[in-house]
Amino acid sequence: MGHADTLLAMGGAFVAAAFFARLGGRIGLPTIPLFMLAGILLGPHTPGFVLVEDAHDFEMLSALGLVLLLFYLGLEFHLDDLKSGGKRLLTAGGVYLLLNVGAGLGFGFVLGWGVREALVLAGVLGISSSAIVTKILIDLGRIGRPETRLILGVIVVEDIFLALYLAALQPVVAGAHGLADTALQAGKAFGFLLVLAAAARYGTRLVGRLIDTRDNELLVISFLGAAVLVAGVSEVLGVADAIGAFMVGLILAGTPSGPRIRELVHPLRDAFAAIFFFAFGLAIDPGDLASVAGPVAAAAALTVVMNVVAGLCVARVYHYGSQPAAEIATTLVARGEFALILAAMAAGAGLDARLAPFIAGYVLVLAVLGPVVAGRAHVLAGALRAAGRMLPGGRAPDAVADGGTGEEAEADGRPEAASVPVTAQAARSCASSSASSDRAEAER
Repeated sequence: MGHADTLLAMGGAFVAAAFFARLGGRIGLPTIPLFMLAGILLGPHTPGFVLVEDAHDFEMLSALGLVLLLFYLGLEFHLDDLKSGGKRLLTAGGVYLLLNVGAGLGFGFVLGWGVREALVLAGVLGISSSAIVTKILIDLGRIGRPETRLILGVIVVEDIFLALYLAALQPVVAGAHGLADTALQAGKAFGFLLVLAAAARYGTRLVGRLIDTRDNELLVISFLGAAVLVAGVSEVLGVADAIGAFMVGLILAGTPSGPRIRELVHPLRDAFAAIFFFAFGLAIDPGDLASVAGPVAAAAALTVVMNVVAGLCVARVYHYGSQPAAEIATTLVARGEFALILAAMAAGAGLDARLAPFIAGYVLVLAVLGPVVAGRAHVLAGALRAAGRMLPGGRAPDAVADGGTGEEAEADGRPEAASVPVTAQAARSCASSSASSDRAEAER
């Protein structure tokens, strides 16, 4: 691709992404699937005008978009949020990960595409989209609600898990030769992560002095250089480049310049993240989506079910009522950027060719379905209250213990633990979580 062709392709990609995002915004759709749709329609696999003949032409821009996405996520990550949540937050995040990652791993083995592919699918089905979930909370006006802190806390736990999971998965999907080679590569990856974690914990004062400047131009050059350089070193050492960028964001978030960096990187993140999603769409052949339509539908249904069960379990641990429980259960359904990160890793490792169209279709479905389901949380809340009335005595067990029905608790503004009925199977799965929470509270 020549110089002029590159500029035309880049400009066209930005304009197309903006057009589709503006169009989708009018009907309440998130931007991620629309950016992907723009890439699919303007790529080499669909009839009509082709903006980019080869998706590899956008490979470096796509990588930069991914680095900036995870760098910004690191800036938004606060260890204090995890500490303040205590053991109950870890229990909540653990319930979500256990149910969703476990379901994804089992689903991968059922498909029979291979062990490495199943490990990728475990992460794809197991991790929510921070970007879409946050946007849903803002759009629905739920940011100030008590249960929203729990939802964001679960995302934090998922982000930590993702960083460790990618570090462990990289040598496996890359096809390390033998157990010794796998252990060596994983050791290098985790060693590098420990160095960066130590810098985030103990080196923020020194890093803050090194990067401190009143000149915004110098600050942008400094943090971009640090993020891209460490991402490159990460890739060399067998850690996904995006995770290196995430750790740099985590380090800089604790410096006095952190708030300014968040403001300055925001437009860069949005622009190049759009290119990342657009470039992923370029590589998708819509004809391949039909071949994985069945698995995509099954995976989407499985994700919705497991998120509802996990949400009800977590609400039970926190003694939330039916409406907060329904909002927790439906808000974390969306999948997005993290699934695409794993898809890009799988494509680079030469895994089963069906993974890319499957993940693309899965993300498209859930990125659209997620906001719709979250906006209908009141339907699930009504079903929970109706199910509670059908229990013996017309009230849920916790309501009897609290001395009132679920409706009374909601009217009083108290957390209506009583009206969070679950099926017998879900109740049994929640029991261990509730017990561990009670022990944690007793210890405190």
